[in-house]
Amino acid sequence: MAAPQLKHTVERDRQALGGWLALALVVLWFIAAVAMFASAGPNEDFVDEPVRILYALLMLPVGIFLCFGFFTLEPNEARVLMLFGAYKGTVRHSGFHWANPLYARSRGAAPKSAPVPLAKRLTEGATQPKLKTKLSLRVHNFNSPTLKVNDKRGNPVEIAAVVVWRVDNTAQAVFDVEDYESYVQVQAESAIRSIASLYAYDHGEEHEVTLRGGGDEVSHELAKELGVRLAKAGVVVDEARLTHLAYAPEIAPAMLRRQQAEAVIAARKTIVLGAVSMVEMALNELERKDVVKLDEERKAAMVSNLLVVLCSDHATQPVVNTGSLYT
Repeated sequence: MAAPQLKHTVERDRQALGGWLALALVVLWFIAAVAMFASAGPNEDFVDEPVRILYALLMLPVGIFLCFGFFTLEPNEARVLMLFGAYKGTVRHSGFHWANPLYARSRGAAPKSAPVPLAKRLTEGATQPKLKTKLSLRVHNFNSPTLKVNDKRGNPVEIAAVVVWRVDNTAQAVFDVEDYESYVQVQAESAIRSIASLYAYDHGEEHEVTLRGGGDEVSHELAKELGVRLAKAGVVVDEARLTHLAYAPEIAPAMLRRQQAEAVIAARKTIVLGAVSMVEMALNELERKDVVKLDEERKAAMVSNLLVVLCSDHATQPVVNTGSLYT
C-alpha cells in the first residue's frame, strides 16, 4: 500500500482592515456605550432605563474584546490568520491592522526536540516557547556547527557552512512542517554531510572537483541540495558557502607530511627541468660559437658537474683539476 502523499498548503493573500479606521470605530463604540449609560437617568419611560443600562454594560466588554484585534506588521513581516484551526489567509502588508480577535495569536508550543535559545529560556522560563503566527520574511543566516564527515575517499574531515535563507511561503512554513526554523537547521546539516561525501578533500582524479579546490561548484551544489530539501517548508535558499574545511585532527599530521612531500617533489621537478634546459643551452652555445671541442666523455662530465651545481640545495665548492682528465 502506497504511503499517503502530503498535500502542500497553498498560501492565500488576505487584506486586513486598516487599524486606524478600526480604532476610530472602537472609540465611537465606547463613546456610544458611555452616552447610553449616561442617558439612562430618570425620565418618563421607566421601562427603557434598565434596558439601556444593560446595553451599556454589555457594550463595554465587547469594546474591550474588539481591542484585542489590533496588530502591527513591520516591513518583511507576515501574520498567518487561523480561526479555530482553520487557515484563513496571510497578511503581508506592513502597517497598523485590525482583524478578528478570535484569530489565534500562537500556533501551539514548540516541539521539545527544537533547541531553545538561552535568551528565550531566561525570559519565558523553563517551558517551551509558543510558536507565533507572526513570521519574519527577512533573510536569515544559519551557521552550522563544525561537522566531522568522511569525504569521497573515506578520509575524515571537518566541515562547516553558512546558509542564507528566507521564508517564501508562509502557509507551508506554518502548516507543512512542525517548526520551520528547526527544520532548516536539521536539513542544512544533513545536506552538508551529503555533499561532503560526494567530493574528495583534495588530490582528486584528473579534472575532478574537490572540496578545497572547487569552492564555487561545491557551494552551488550545496545550495541546490538545500533548495530541494527546504522547498516543502516554503523556504528559499539564497546562498550556501563553506566556512570551515580541514582534515580531522587524527589524520591532520599525516596529511600535512604528505602535502609537504608533494610540495618538495614538485619543486624538485621544476628545478630538474630548469637545470636540464640550462645544460642543453650551454652545450648548444659552446658548439655554436666553437669555443671548445668536447668529446662524449667530456660532455658527460660537464653535464654531471652542471647538474650538481644547479640542482644542489647548498652552494657547491669548486674543485680545480691540475692534471689531465684522462690521468
